[in-house]
Amino acid sequence: MGKSKYGNFLTVILIITIVAIIGLIGYGCYTVIKGNEDRAIEAKTYEEFESNANKTEENTTTKSELENITYSENTTTGSSGSIKKTINKDGFIVAAYITIPKISISNMEILDKETPAALESSVAIRYMNSDGLNQPGNVVIAGHNYRNGKFFSNVKKLSVGDTIKIKDTSLTELTYTIYSVFETTTEDTSFYDRNTNGAIEITLTTCTDDSNARTIVQARVE
Repeated sequence: MGKSKYGNFLTVILIITIVAIIGLIGYGCYTVIKGNEDRAIEAKTYEEFESNANKTEENTTTKSELENITYSENTTTGSSGSIKKTINKDGFIVAAYITIPKISISNMEILDKETPAALESSVAIRYMNSDGLNQPGNVVIAGHNYRNGKFFSNVKKLSVGDTIKIKDTSLTELTYTIYSVFETTTEDTSFYDRNTNGAIEITLTTCTDDSNARTIVQARVE
């Protein structure tokens, strides 16, 4: 009787193990398929971004005009004429793409406005005292630190002298060189609205691993 119970126990353990293995294999397959789908969508979004820029490269829009445009997936009209904006897979407007070679970020979307939902989709513009990315002044780009390599998780690994590339809606790609990396409080915004003396600058901001402070990276076009 004891052997029979022991045999039944082993059978139950075996069944549970088999079910767990099947579940893990299924989850692994789903993750791979989902990752491939996301990469395909991101590639398509990037192609649309470049296509839209090529179609509207003669249009110029000021910061104030951009703020007054109502965006949608379709072509919208501002005072400068017809402007088509690229919408990413989550429905947010793509303002530009960022590449940071040192931490293996390649053509990651920069969304046009930071919201809690936007930061779940990609990195986004928090603040700017310029007419836009790749223009004189400073643009603050915020992103989550998920501590897993996603979005700005590895920004803490950047150093002075490392480079960042920004490709804007006109397909102009500028290279920024990092000149300052530091940590500050979560409330500190003193470096947002700064006088760049005509230089083109960006600021990356993300939380530290313990979420008690902010990692700040400042870079400019040399």
